[in-house]
Amino acid sequence: QVQLVESGGGLVQAGGSLRLSCAASGGTFSNYAMGWFRQAPGKEREFVAAISSFGHRTYSVASVKGRFTISRANAQNTLYLQMNSLKPDDTAVYYCAAVDGRSGGLTTRVSGYDYWGQGTQVTVSS
Repeated sequence: QVQLVESGGGLVQAGGSLRLSCAASGGTFSNYAMGWFRQAPGKEREFVAAISSFGHRTYSVASVKGRFTISRANAQNTLYLQMNSLKPDDTAVYYCAAVDGRSGGLTTRVSGYDYWGQGTQVTVSS
């Protein structure tokens, strides 16, 4: 079973950047496909980006394409989300999630992931 801990959130002005990290422990990190999700107040948790177990495949939602980049460092058991050109609409709690990725597939569904971190707050001011 893998444990996930996010970090790197904070308050930033519109147009600024943040890099989120997700540290994994308790499992073989390279066995897992990883995803980033976010949840704004009063809204459902939504998919942001996903990456395959060895990083060969990525997918992100249209609203963040060209601004956010998902990556991973398997040797450091760490997942990243580089967020540039941030907008107030990006304000949310950001969660990382993991699922057995040895089949090679990626999923955008919340129900498709088995392990979740506790979240990190990102606030973008206008």
